[in-house]
Amino acid sequence: MTQGTTDETVDSMSLAKIDAIINALRQERYRWKPVRRVYIPKRNSTKKRALGLPTWSDKLLQEVIRLILDAYFEPSFSDHSHGFRPQRGCHTALKDIYENWAGVTWFIEGDISACFDSLSHDLLLDTLAEHIQDGRFLRLIRELLKAGYLEDWKWNRTLSGAPQGSIIGPILSNIYLSKLDTFVEKTLIPTYTRGDRRQANPVYTHLNTTLRRRRKQGKIEEVKRLEKQRRALPSVDPYDPNFRRLRYCRYADDFCRATRGRTS
Repeated sequence: MTQGTTDETVDSMSLAKIDAIINALRQERYRWKPVRRVYIPKRNSTKKRALGLPTWSDKLLQEVIRLILDAYFEPSFSDHSHGFRPQRGCHTALKDIYENWAGVTWFIEGDISACFDSLSHDLLLDTLAEHIQDGRFLRLIRELLKAGYLEDWKWNRTLSGAPQGSIIGPILSNIYLSKLDTFVEKTLIPTYTRGDRRQANPVYTHLNTTLRRRRKQGKIEEVKRLEKQRRALPSVDPYDPNFRRLRYCRYADDFCRATRGRTS
């Protein structure tokens, strides 16, 4: 029931309106309306976040486009991506880190500044064109991105980005950022992966050998002392220069990288 730049809301929906939208699309006469921009406060910040409010017809058409894009691109998205995806979210990102990131030594957390507002339209459309051959569909998305916004009832051009609050924005951002996922998976992770497993810790190995001797000699007190000392040591060398792993996780425009093993 939230209005965009017109008075149109869901209560004016009808089959006749759907037919009119379909006919306009067939003849490439459909025109996106600029979104109404409002600002909402950011959590734990004095800054405000820009939010775009489209009209009802635009929302309906965006949802149809979202379903099409989701059906095609969702199976190809990285397992390291958790934001704005079905059956995924913060809980799956945290579970991935909890179960698979044991033993990491360094964490690098990143947040892409103003991600939704700074998406390159040309790069996004080029990425879509790599998979979609329908020129009319691509032009429809291009016109949506260029529709602009109204702020204080003044029209403003959109040179980049997808409006936050739009139905299609999340799937477009995931398509765009899948380039980052691919780069990390196919370039960074293979480059930084080294070795099959860590070498044995020489101190731990030497302690094991000493323990076996003392047991054979029947020195019970010394065996207890050495066992206690052994429990405080790792069985493998945590600084093995021939072993290294890179971990990666992304939720929307926030991502985290971590290294396991020596980085130099």
